Amino acid sequence: MLDKIALALVIIGAIVWGGIGLFEFDIIAWIFGGQSAMISRIIYTLVALAGVWCISLFFKRNTVIDGE
Repeated sequence: MLDKIALALVIIGAIVWGGIGLFEFDIIAWIFGGQSAMISRIIYTLVALAGVWCISLFFKRNTVIDGE
């Protein structure tokens, strides 16, 4: 479950960075009142921690369950 939450946060981060790169628009800062607003900083920190957590996904062994 933690992997899925981290992956969702990483996807959100990718969308935010895409908006910044393509349109020079930071949707998190826009929604929550600027990049220095406490809630924005919390979201940025959670996304960063999720990215660090997702590094571990590179090293997990894939398991396939045969349903037949």
